[in-house]
Amino acid sequence: MPSVFETGSAAKAIPITFASKATWDAIRQALPAEARQFADANRFAAKPGKCLILPAADGAIAQVIFGIEEESARSRDPFRAGALPGLLPAGTYRFANTPHDARLAALAFALGSYRFARYRKTDNPEVRLVPPDGVDAGELTRMAEAACLARDLINTPSNDMGPAELEAAAREVATRFGASFACIADDDLAKGFPLIQAVGMASSRAPRLIDFSWGDPAHPKVTLVGKGVCFDTGGLDLKPSSGMLIMKKDMGGAANVLALAQMVMDARLKVRLRVLIPAVENAVAGNAFRPLDIFKSRKGLTVEIGNTDAEGRLILADALALADEEKPELLVDLGTLTGAARVALGPELPPFYTNDEALAADVARLSRQEHDPLWRMPLWPAYDSWLDSKVADITNAPSGAFAGSITCALFLQRFVEAARSWLHVDIYGWTPQAKPGRPEGGECQAARAIYKLLSERYG
Repeated sequence: MPSVFETGSAAKAIPITFASKATWDAIRQALPAEARQFADANRFAAKPGKCLILPAADGAIAQVIFGIEEESARSRDPFRAGALPGLLPAGTYRFANTPHDARLAALAFALGSYRFARYRKTDNPEVRLVPPDGVDAGELTRMAEAACLARDLINTPSNDMGPAELEAAAREVATRFGASFACIADDDLAKGFPLIQAVGMASSRAPRLIDFSWGDPAHPKVTLVGKGVCFDTGGLDLKPSSGMLIMKKDMGGAANVLALAQMVMDARLKVRLRVLIPAVENAVAGNAFRPLDIFKSRKGLTVEIGNTDAEGRLILADALALADEEKPELLVDLGTLTGAARVALGPELPPFYTNDEALAADVARLSRQEHDPLWRMPLWPAYDSWLDSKVADITNAPSGAFAGSITCALFLQRFVEAARSWLHVDIYGWTPQAKPGRPEGGECQAARAIYKLLSERYG
């Protein structure tokens, strides 16, 4: 997506004035008499999200008034300005006053300009924004482009986004920044990564492990692992049609890891970055893996299959085991993993897990700062025994109905020992109802917050 930011002079840009109910009277009184009369005739009351375009004497746009929440409102949306690209006529604009957070408002403006246009023509907003003073337009462009990458990948239907296509997308990102790229498939995958092979072997589209590295080997090792289930039928534990409907998004972890990696490489952070994406399709066929099958993982732990629809943790387990062998300073995994996380926290607030208290505090702080919501959940040791199997080292799906996101995190923890610090995020990767700056469909979650974490530590 081309940058929406106009780096030239703001003199000719159309001003956007942000108004709340508390500030509207003063803003209204300062308007020219004709503009004030026009606003009154339109009964504009500065309600959040309402937009009033004021004409000049020559018929051009004089300015825009846009309603936002009160500064003290608990439910204020820092991304409210993300609605503007869909409301404004073509042109170049600037902020005439400061919204709640000028940087986030400008980022939301960019994110709100996104349209998924692969399969039909869309009315792309022909709007540009002069960045507010003191705002780094390059950094915002970096974030917006990464978010659009994640959205495009998730929104692409599975017939055009299988394991091979996901590999091609990862290769394109890696090649653009000069990263070394490899892909493990066929016999090498079956021998070295039996859980990835088990999940993907029923599909006509072969499973694979995508692996690329970038940066100075002398810099701190940061490894990102993303769940790449390009479509999830549930396997033999078949999902109902309603549960399968948006399973093209089940590679959202991989999409967001690629978005995060793109930001890291574009910013040239001082890390030795490694990206691992197990890419599979969980299909149904005569050779599909079955409930109560047992497989030996890359780590050596035997895993009993309690449910074939708990496949994401299986492919992540083998990838995490490989990542852990390198003893990275920070190991991060992202995946669209459990419905339990959505029941607990809804689609907009992914849980994250770590035993590193400093890391947890930084993630929580930066998620608030970046308006990229995350909420810490516990790696509760008392539930670890729920993963016990009578015939194998571990089961992938405990029989109880409780704490599904926690037990998934505890399962993955079994495959991480040597990494200095580990962060697991159970994302949704989807916006079910459009909001300002967040159109309905695939979404970039957790990537911006984690990018800012890495920027602080390794910038």
